[in-house]
Amino acid sequence: MLVHPQFDPVALQLGPVAIHWYGLMYLVAFIQVILLGRWCIAHRPWTGWTQQMLDDVLFYGVLGVILGGRLGYVLFYKPGDYFAHPLDIIKVWQGGMSFHGGFLGVIVAMALFAHRHKLRWLAVTDFIAPLVPLGLAAGRLGNFINGELWGRATDVPWGMIFPQAGDGIPRHPSQLYEFAGEGLLLFAILWLYSRQPRPMGAVSGVFLIGYGSLRFLAEFAREPDSFLGLLGLGLSMGQWLSMPMIVAGIVMLRWALRRA
Repeated sequence: MLVHPQFDPVALQLGPVAIHWYGLMYLVAFIQVILLGRWCIAHRPWTGWTQQMLDDVLFYGVLGVILGGRLGYVLFYKPGDYFAHPLDIIKVWQGGMSFHGGFLGVIVAMALFAHRHKLRWLAVTDFIAPLVPLGLAAGRLGNFINGELWGRATDVPWGMIFPQAGDGIPRHPSQLYEFAGEGLLLFAILWLYSRQPRPMGAVSGVFLIGYGSLRFLAEFAREPDSFLGLLGLGLSMGQWLSMPMIVAGIVMLRWALRRA
C-alpha cells in the first residue's frame, strides 16, 4: 500500500522567514510563462507580441491570479465564514485559493491589459492560453507535496494513504491526475493547436473546453470539500463551476471558426 511521503511543506527556512514549496510552485508558474512567452515571440511572429508586452501582461496576470483566486475561494466556497470574519480574507497564508476565481481574475486583468495596449481582448487571451497549463501543473504538484486536496476512497493498486485525511483509507492521488490532465495533457493540446495561426478566439475556446472537461472528469476522483460535500445531481462545486467553461468554450470556438 502506498503512503504519501509527507514532504516538509517548508522548502527553505531563512531565519524567521519560511519559504513554502507551494509558494515556490507559483514562482515556477510565472517563470515558465516568461520562458514560453519569449519562445513564442521569437518563433511565432504572427502573434505580434513584444518582450515589453509580455512583461506587462505578466504583472497584470499575477494580480489577477492572486486577487481573483482568493476572492473566488471566499465567494464560491466559504462566503458565510468570511463575511462573518472579513479580516480573514487577507490571511492568504492560511490557504484558500480557487482556480475558477483566479481564472475570472485573469480574464479581468487581460481585459485591462488589452484596453491599455489597444489590443483585441481575445487576441491577448489566445497568446496567453498555451502558457497557462504548465503553471497549473506546478500548482497541483504543490498540492501533492502538501498532501492536500486528496482523492476519494479507492481500491486501485496505486491508491495512496494520506495521513492528513486522518482515516487511513487508500485514496486516489487526484492531485497527480490533475497534474497530468489539466497540466501536461492540456499543455500538449494547446501548444500543438497554436503552432500555426488560428482564428481569433479559437485557442481561447480550446482552452476553455479542455480545462473544463479535464477538471470535470478529475473531480470524480477528488474528495469534495468537507464543508460542501456533493451538490445537485451528485456533482462537486468544481464540476458545477467547470460546466460554464465548457459551454463558453464551445460557443467561442464555433464563433471563431465561423467568423474565419
